[in-house]
Amino acid sequence: MAVSNQSTPIDIVWPSLPLAAWQDTYATLHLWTQVIGKIRLALAPKLNHWWQSTLYVTPRGLTTASIPCGTRNFQISFDFLDHQLQIDTSNGITKRIALAPRSVADFYQMVLTTLSDIGIEVQIWTMPQEVSEPIPFDQDYQHAAYDPEYAQRFWRILVQVDRVMTLFRSQFIGKSSPVHFFWGSFDLAVTRFSGRRAPEHPGGVPNMADWVTREAYSHEVSSCGFWPGGGSVVEPVFYAYAYPTPEGFRDYPIQPTEAFYSSQMQEFILPYEAVRHTDDPDAMLLAFFQSTYEAAANLGHWDRVALEHTQS
Repeated sequence: MAVSNQSTPIDIVWPSLPLAAWQDTYATLHLWTQVIGKIRLALAPKLNHWWQSTLYVTPRGLTTASIPCGTRNFQISFDFLDHQLQIDTSNGITKRIALAPRSVADFYQMVLTTLSDIGIEVQIWTMPQEVSEPIPFDQDYQHAAYDPEYAQRFWRILVQVDRVMTLFRSQFIGKSSPVHFFWGSFDLAVTRFSGRRAPEHPGGVPNMADWVTREAYSHEVSSCGFWPGGGSVVEPVFYAYAYPTPEGFRDYPIQPTEAFYSSQMQEFILPYEAVRHTDDPDAMLLAFFQSTYEAAANLGHWDRVALEHTQS
């Protein structure tokens, strides 16, 4: 059966996501994803750069993918179409929890109780990461908002970004991360590696142990991602950075013209609104990802011949 190419309105494919309109839901959902992400972190075998802890975009939401637990596997998925958290096990058990306004403490307890009821016991560190003024999950009755419309808008954007990032990732034959969602920083990212070790990272990420950051940045990287904003960044943005940052990086000419280097964030920024209003969002994003990668690779003297597909 042929796949329909019928155009879809821009507000569905690339919906607006003003930070002020959903910041309470954002804050709650951020913490819910941390609860689920920490369950995967606690049970999955360790991978380089903490890749065993991330979530992945699905046609319905976000998932842990398969997590080993004894002789069984299970996965936990956010479904932003039916607004449910779904737990599936390899021995045929399915449990669902409604995504609705409820406190982080209630969500945390409900998830762990549901897992225990089906024979999955797990303990996680209840302190949130990379958030200001963290409250332990089991004590957090402050964050309890869930607006289904804006949760779904956020996911719809992730679907598009995941698609474009996967295309960008396919052009690189060196070591590359999956396109994955980091629940600590609440962003979707993909990272390319030069193959060389990096100088020790100075650390200093809020509520994150320095040894964790140093493992994440043990090797030279060029990374790009999507972040819905927060703090002084009052709108969703695409970003790109290099570690270590090569000399001249901030002044390297990049595309598109709407992108700029943020001295505050120390990375290149492309406003989401510029992407959703352009005639060809895919082309604009790919230009941003590629040109910022070239800034890192050219200035950092990466072996691009060995790392990239040759053009036929």
